[in-house]
Amino acid sequence: MILKEMDNKDRQISELEHLLATAPSDKKPMIKKELGLLRSGIKGEKEAAYLIDFDFKTSSNTMVIHDLRLKVNNRVAQIDHLLIHRTLNVFVLETKWFHSKIKITENGDFLRWVERTKSYVGLESPFAQNERHIAVLSDAFKKITMPSRMGVKLAPVFHSMVLMSPEAVIVRPDKLDTSTIIKADALKKTIDDRFEANNFLVDVMNLSRFVSTESVRGIGRRLISLHRPATFDYAARFGLSESMNKADIGENVKSSKVRVLRPRMSRPEPRCRHCDSTDMIVQYGRYGYYFKCNACGKNTSIDVSLCRNGHKERIRKEGSCFFRECTKCKTSSLFFKNPAPSR
Repeated sequence: MILKEMDNKDRQISELEHLLATAPSDKKPMIKKELGLLRSGIKGEKEAAYLIDFDFKTSSNTMVIHDLRLKVNNRVAQIDHLLIHRTLNVFVLETKWFHSKIKITENGDFLRWVERTKSYVGLESPFAQNERHIAVLSDAFKKITMPSRMGVKLAPVFHSMVLMSPEAVIVRPDKLDTSTIIKADALKKTIDDRFEANNFLVDVMNLSRFVSTESVRGIGRRLISLHRPATFDYAARFGLSESMNKADIGENVKSSKVRVLRPRMSRPEPRCRHCDSTDMIVQYGRYGYYFKCNACGKNTSIDVSLCRNGHKERIRKEGSCFFRECTKCKTSSLFFKNPAPSR
């Protein structure tokens, strides 16, 4: 059962595309590289999510959470995918979606083959990444009221796994155990094999932690309520916040009306004021535009702020995109895009 889809990254892509088109020439290579990395990362996570959803979408025993970012005790974990089984076995999945050759050394170092230079380059260890993720996730679970047995609070059991592209060639070491590094299309079989192992002690421990579907769904939803999406100010990252002016940015002429598209400080991800979910869409009602929460079904008003010069902004809809605009300053900025309806 899927509890959370990937966050929509269209706003990040739109901002980078705009900066790439309007930034000074000396900044363009850095912006282009960032845009390429973002698109590549999104593509890999979507492909992994598709394979995970294919196997677990209809499962009542396993809850699936994609793209979970937790901030607990001043530590942050960006978890690509999370599976929570009714036995409270929690699989933390780190995605490394390379289609090239991946080599793992006896020391656990990860190397990626670069065809252009005919050589290997180092990668950050996904083992170490997942260790950090599990440390933060463990703290997050302490904020959740867990089921109990005979007065004893049940605790999750974490499993670290690294998902590789099905097309990747993995060169494994002889002595180091790399069984938790698997191709994404083998994930379900790997997990099933663990649960079906003829180990009486493991079976007894799993049965002692077995909870209802509703209980594990509730645990997953409480984790999702702790989700804190990252915010990005790409203009500031590339040193453009202060230096870009109207001449740098250019003008967009539409219907004989000039609208200056200025990079803005990134706003926090809109969140439901009732359940803190980010799974929302913009709708139009009696009093104007508002957010409708897909998680709890309740409404959240849209705070229309002032522009940089202190004028009241308005909201304009263009297809699935929503813009904040100031008619006096003739400025416009994308602030939200409704996701495409599921088929």
